[in-house]
Amino acid sequence: MSDKHFSTQFESELAHVTARVLEMGGVVESQLRQCIHALHHLSTESTGQVLEIEKKVNMFELEIDHEIISIMSRRQPTARDLRLLIGISRVITNLERAGDKSTRIARMVDKFIQSGAPRVLPVKSLGASAQLAASQIHRALDAFARLDVQEALAVINDDDQLDSEYEAYFRQISTYMMEDSRLIGSSIHLMFLAKAIERIGDLAKNIAEATIYVVKGADVRHSTDEERRSVLQ
Repeated sequence: MSDKHFSTQFESELAHVTARVLEMGGVVESQLRQCIHALHHLSTESTGQVLEIEKKVNMFELEIDHEIISIMSRRQPTARDLRLLIGISRVITNLERAGDKSTRIARMVDKFIQSGAPRVLPVKSLGASAQLAASQIHRALDAFARLDVQEALAVINDDDQLDSEYEAYFRQISTYMMEDSRLIGSSIHLMFLAKAIERIGDLAKNIAEATIYVVKGADVRHSTDEERRSVLQ
């Protein structure tokens, strides 16, 4: 087999596994859209669809992980090709976790509905936070698809917005609990729900960091803003 033929096959395999990651990302995004609909409309139909999609997300992770291992064992990649495969592994891990968080949100919304929790509580306002989290996932995947480090850095920086949304919601729910002790149980439930949404933003940030790793060869996890900017110079 000629070096050129070998290289062409290898590039084709890398392109295929990358496409599969983006396909998996699309499925996770569909989960998040159903979560948003469930929060806005308190819809058990939407939560049921989230739970059904979970199986597909898990299967994607298993299949892509197997494909990565196969490529590594047969091709023994080096330099950027190796970083790409490691980056893909990080991305699918975080996508699977985002799917898990979506499933958890769906189950908590179901529980909220079935318990007959007081409708005075601002459960529907969590839809805006979920929309922001979904946007972060979408942007992080887009940055990965284009290997755009600037957009990846923007996703990382914008994670603070979702953190602020969570803190504001926490304060709002705390006020409800202080004003009416009968709302404490349901309010705590909503706090856990809000935390699950906030965590999806963290997972989007992880995907963005994987993009920077692939392109720059630098692991910026746990880095300060100044350290991340220095990597891009």
